[in-house]
Amino acid sequence: MRSRRPDPTAKERTSNVTGSKRQKPTIGWREWVALSELGVDGTKAKIDTGARSSALHAFELELTQRHGREYVRFQIHPIQRDAKTSIWAEARVHDKRRVKNSGGRIELRVVIRTPVRLMGEEFEIDLTLTRRDAMGFRMLLGREAVRGRFLINPGRSFLSADPPPKKRRKKKKKKKPSGEAKS
Repeated sequence: MRSRRPDPTAKERTSNVTGSKRQKPTIGWREWVALSELGVDGTKAKIDTGARSSALHAFELELTQRHGREYVRFQIHPIQRDAKTSIWAEARVHDKRRVKNSGGRIELRVVIRTPVRLMGEEFEIDLTLTRRDAMGFRMLLGREAVRGRFLINPGRSFLSADPPPKKRRKKKKKKKPSGEAKS
């Protein structure tokens, strides 16, 4: 006898917080997200329920003080496997936290609070800034960001939307063979 698996895309869900029925969108293990306040129209994020906090690949961090508040200026490579395209961003420092990295080492990270857009929903998340050069994804969306908002289907990807529009590259014109003489 076959056991029946629950349908992860069922229309009606019960919210654990309020007890009311509402539909929670289903997302895959990787999704396109936008960070509008940081100037990122779209980047691939890995949904990682094993990670408590969310992380963004950032480098050249510069901490400054303005009006008695701490700010951080940093660069982002929003496109996977593209080290040439970068965006400068700035945000107010929300916190500094000790986080265990993927190698098991504890590191002190700058935390910013910024809106993220996923599945047509925009909500604020705490985002740690760290170098993720060696990682496959420029962004990790941790369980605190998705808890209570989404159902996760680990067997699917990019359920949220189409990728952001690609910037068209100019095609190089092919040169004519130089061996031919004009008459």
